[in-house]
Amino acid sequence: MQNPHPHPQPSARPHRRRRVLLSAATAVAALVGAGLTATIGTDTAEAATARQVEKLDRGVVSVHTDAGNLVSWRWLGTDPNDVSFNVYRAGTKVNSTPVTGSTNYFHSGAPSQADYTVRAVVGGVEQADSVHAVQLRTGYKDVPITPPAGGTTPDGVAYTYEANDASVADLDGDGALDFVLKWQPTNAKDNSQSGYTGNTIVDGVKLDGTRLWRVDLGRNIRSGAHYTQFQAYDYDGDGKAEVAMKTSDGTVDGTGAVIGSSSADHRNSSGYVLTGPEYLTMFNGQTGKAMQSVGYVPARGTVSSWGDSYGNRVDRFLAGTAYLDGARPSLIMARGYYTRSVIAAWDWRGGTFTRRWTFDTSSSTNSGKGYDGQGNHSLSIADVDADGKDEIVYGAMTVDDTGGGLWTTRTGHGDAGHVGDLNPSRSGLEYFKVSESTSQPGSWMADARTGQILWQTASGADNGRGVAADVYAGSPGAEAWSASDTTLRSATGASLGREPSSINFLSWWDGDPVRELLDGTRIDKYGTSGDTRLLTASGVHSNNSTKATPSLAGDILGDWREEVVWPTSNNTALRIYSTPTETSTKITTLLHDTMYRTALAWQNTAYNQPPHPSFFIGNQMPTAPRPTVYTP
Repeated sequence: MQNPHPHPQPSARPHRRRRVLLSAATAVAALVGAGLTATIGTDTAEAATARQVEKLDRGVVSVHTDAGNLVSWRWLGTDPNDVSFNVYRAGTKVNSTPVTGSTNYFHSGAPSQADYTVRAVVGGVEQADSVHAVQLRTGYKDVPITPPAGGTTPDGVAYTYEANDASVADLDGDGALDFVLKWQPTNAKDNSQSGYTGNTIVDGVKLDGTRLWRVDLGRNIRSGAHYTQFQAYDYDGDGKAEVAMKTSDGTVDGTGAVIGSSSADHRNSSGYVLTGPEYLTMFNGQTGKAMQSVGYVPARGTVSSWGDSYGNRVDRFLAGTAYLDGARPSLIMARGYYTRSVIAAWDWRGGTFTRRWTFDTSSSTNSGKGYDGQGNHSLSIADVDADGKDEIVYGAMTVDDTGGGLWTTRTGHGDAGHVGDLNPSRSGLEYFKVSESTSQPGSWMADARTGQILWQTASGADNGRGVAADVYAGSPGAEAWSASDTTLRSATGASLGREPSSINFLSWWDGDPVRELLDGTRIDKYGTSGDTRLLTASGVHSNNSTKATPSLAGDILGDWREEVVWPTSNNTALRIYSTPTETSTKITTLLHDTMYRTALAWQNTAYNQPPHPSFFIGNQMPTAPRPTVYTP
C-alpha cells in the first residue's frame, strides 16, 4: 500500500547520536574554547571541528505547475537555527507570515515567468534580497551545452559525442553551482573491450550555459566508464573549486596549453594505452588552466601485476574527496580493485600537490591481510568510526583517515555499495553491498565502523545491482534490495515482500522524507502492490548503457529535495528537473552535509551510485541535525 501520510512531520524522538551539530557561528565560538561544551536549547553538544564547505547563495528555484509555482530555497549551514523567510515576487511579499517550518512556499495561481527572491529573517530583522530564482517554467530548465566535433579513429571508425556524467561545484566563486561535464565518444569502451576510442572531453559550464573552459584529455587517455574519474571541489579553501583528473601526453587544458608531448601516441594496435607517462593534474576551475601535474600514483608498473596482461585491470580507476583531517578536503585517487588496489591521498594547498599517504594492498604492511581484490566499481567516503575524520569505503574493505587498513570482510569485488544511517535504531553508520563472487553472500549489510556483517543473503550469483534507502514507510529505517534476491528487506534483513521495480538510483522527490526510485528517465514511488509513476522526463537520455544513470542526481538547487539532470536527446542541453511538490519537512541544504556533498563529487566515478547523507532521512525521522561548518 502507499504511504498513508504523505507529509509527516519529523517526530520528536531524539536522534540516537546525542551530539547536536551546530551552525558555523556557534561552532567557531565553541572552537575558541576547545574542550568546553556549547548549548542550543535543551541539548548539550561537545565542541566539534567545523568543516570547510562552499559559500553558497540562497539557491532559489521556482517550479511551475498548472496550479502555480513552488518556490524553494536553501537553509544554509551558516544560517541560525531559528531563521525564517519571506518570499517576494518582483519586490512584493507574497506570504502573509514568515515561513518557519520549511524552506518552500507554493504561490497559487502565479504565472510561469514570475520572478522571485527570498529574504531571511534573523532575530526579527529582515535581511537583504537573495539571488533571483532559477525558473523551471515547464517543470524543467535547459542549460545549453555544445557537443565537441566528432572524428575517426585510426582503424576508420567514425564517432560523435554524447553528454555523459556531470558534477557540480562553484567554479568561479559567485555562490552558484556550476557544472563539470564529461563528454564521451560513441566508441567509448569498457576495459575488457579492445579498440580505439575518441578523446574524452571535459567542460566547465555555468547555469546559464556559459562555457568557462574545455579540456581535451587527448589520445593517450582511453575513453570509458573506468578511465576518467574527475573531482570538482574547493581543495585550497579560496572559495573557487578546482578540478582534478588523470592526464597524459597530449592533454590540452582550458587555455590551449598542452601537457607533455603533443605528438606522442602511446596507443597499441588494440587501442589500449599501456606505455607512456601518466599524470595527476589539478585544473583551475574558473579558467581550466593546468596548475600542476605530478606523476600519477600508483604508476602502472608491470601491466600483468594487476591481474592480466592485455590492459583491463591495470586501468581501473576510482576517485573521491575526503576530509581526512576533519576540517579540510583532500583528493583521493586510486587504481585497481580486482587484485592489487592502491589509494593515494593528496592535499592541494598553495598551488601545490602534497601526498598525504598511500595505501597499497601489496605493501609489506598490508600483504596477506585480506585487502587484495576487495574493491568495488565505486567508492564511498564517510566518517565510519565517528572520530570526526573521513574514511574511504572501497568495497569489501575500508581504509582509515590515516591511510591504514581499517577492516576487510574478504567477500571480494562488487558493483554497488551504500553507506548511511541505514538502521537508525543502532549506533553508527551501516554499509550495504552486493557481491560479484558466486562463492560469497549475494548481498550483506555491515557495521560501517568494524565491517562486522549484520545480515546477508544467499550466495550463488554474480549480483550486479543493489540499493539501500528508506523507500517504504511501513518498515523502520532503510530497506535494501538487490538483483539476485527476490524480496525487499528491512534494515535487519527481514523479508518485506515485493521488490521495487528498479534497482538503480534514488531521489527525494515528493513531499515526504521517504525516498523515491530513480531509473532511466523516470521517478517512481514504491508501493507494496505496485509502484506509482511520479515523473517521466521527455526528450532526454540516460547514460552508461544498461546502468541507465542520469548525468547527476542530488540536492543542487532549492530545498533539501533532489534535482535530476539528464542530457537532452540531441546532447545540446543539460535538462534540470526539480520537484513541484510542497513539503512540511525542514532540513539544512544537503550540500552542507559533507558526507552527502563528497558523494555528489564521487558520483561520477565508474559505476555511479546515489548520494547518502550522514544522518537518517525517512519515515518518522527525528529532527535533522545541523552541520558544523564554515565557509572560506
